[in-house]
Amino acid sequence: MPAAYLIVQIKITREKGWPEYRQKVSELFAQHGGRYLVRGGPVEVLEGSYDGRRLVVFEFSSIEVIHSVWNSPEYADVKKLREGAGELDVWAVPGV
Repeated sequence: MPAAYLIVQIKITREKGWPEYRQKVSELFAQHGGRYLVRGGPVEVLEGSYDGRRLVVFEFSSIEVIHSVWNSPEYADVKKLREGAGELDVWAVPGV
């Protein structure tokens, strides 16, 4: 089964809640085998455009694991920590 990737673009609109959210989501995703591949940092545009949002990429063992943790009651609780504090686009992509 190929690995799968959770890709997130984030625009933080209020800092309150983010430090605790980052810690809790890191711990929860790690419990499910998720690991950071990209955690912010500078983006070098080689072609096209970049809108300046923070970019985060997690690797998981499968797309099913991503769905499981994303839809879990544990993540629902963690997600509340960032409600109203940012705008996110989140994609799940299977590897090859």
